[in-house]
Formats: sequence, C-alpha cells, structure tokens
Amino acid sequence: MATVAFRGISSLGWLYWITQPQLAMHIPDGFLNLPVILVTWIIAIGLIALALGRAQAEYQERAVPLMGVCAAFIFAAQMINFPIPGGTSGHLLGGTLAGALLGPWAGSLVMVVVFIVQGVVFQDGGLTALGANIFNMGLIGTFGGYYLYRTVRFAVGRDTLRGMVVATAIAAWTSVVVAAVMCALELALSGTITLVVALTAMASWHVLIGIGEALITVISLSFIWRTRPDLFYDPPQKKNLSVSRPLSRY
Repeated sequence: MATVAFRGISSLGWLYWITQPQLAMHIPDGFLNLPVILVTWIIAIGLIALALGRAQAEYQERAVPLMGVCAAFIFAAQMINFPIPGGTSGHLLGGTLAGALLGPWAGSLVMVVVFIVQGVVFQDGGLTALGANIFNMGLIGTFGGYYLYRTVRFAVGRDTLRGMVVATAIAAWTSVVVAAVMCALELALSGTITLVVALTAMASWHVLIGIGEALITVISLSFIWRTRPDLFYDPPQKKNLSVSRPLSRY
C-alpha cells in the first residue's frame, strides 16, 4: 500500500526528496521494490554475520570499550547537520572514521548498530529498507573506506601525520560518493526514479557532502593521532631512537 501511494508522487516530488541530503542516504519505506530489498538484506545479514565472527576472533574483548565510544561519537555527530548550497544540509556518515579506529570488521558492526538505532528509534530511514541503508552507508562506507584509506596511507606514509590525513580525506570523500551512487542504483532498479535523474541528483549533492565528511573525519582522526595514536587499528610504528643503551651495573 505504501508503494502505491509513493508511486502517485510526481517526478518533481521524487527529485525534491532525492535532493535532500539528510534524507536521500536514508531510504524510507516504499522506495525500493521487493527484489532489491531482499538482495540488500541478504548481503547485509551475511556481512554482519561474517563481521561478528571475525571481530570476536580478532579482538575478543579489548576493543569493546572503544567500539562503544566510537558508536556514541558517530551517532552524536550524525545528529549535527552542516549547510550546503540550495538550502539543504548534510551530516557525517562515519564509515571511514570507524574503519580507521576499529578496522573493517568491528567498524562495520558499530555502523550497523548506529543505523539500527536511527531506523528503529528515530525513524531515520525505513525498516524494510534498513538492509539497504546498512549496506550502502555502513558496509560500503566502512569496508570500502577502510581499505582505500589503508592503501593510500601506506603509499603516502604509513607512520606520518601527512599520510594519515591524505588517506583519510580521500577515503572519507570517496565513501560518501560511492554510497550515494549505490543508493541511486537501488532506486533506479526499483523503478522509483530514472537512473540519470537519480545519479545526477545524488552524485552532485554528495560530492559536496563528501567534502564535509572528509573535513570532520580528518579533524577527528588528527586529534586522536596526536594524543592517542595507539587507538588506531593500524597504529604508527614508533622508531627506536636509541639503537643501543649501556647496561646498568649494580
């Protein structure tokens, strides 16, 4: 019934919705057809189950406090919108931030929890589309963001602040744009809107939103790098400044 009601909206109505960044990345109920819903749910559940197993084997209990703090920070940061031209606004997604601190497995679990709370408690995105929202913003943003961040950082300078900043900026911006493109593809496959309109609207706005994502993520991770670099999933290696030290005699 909701799908029928939504399909009564004009193409201008679709364009208005899809150009609102605070809504466009959180797909509501009725915007995706059943095949897309099922496929995204299956992928999301499979990756969540895999992440649970890998995180438990790799981290055990040592990363649980950091996961809680990271989830709380990302959840709070997503509540803060920053304005962009056109009277719209965007907010942090946090996938690259979670991946850099926790790695792809634990980081993806943190993002899943954040989106479940947003969808169930705050109705930010539909429950039937929760699998798609988790897949787009949580799993793609975290896995893709982390591995791109890791690749660039190791190429530019694994143990340097410059390498971390460059890698974070590129990965954070790219993760937002790729997630937006994936969202547009899902809407087009569902017959909600044409692919050209969806890609044009989503990509154009999220190119700008990605800049804000990159700035927030760089600022956050730079502070942690300077104060607690050991909290990074791939912490910088400390150089041994003293090659040899004389043994103390007693």
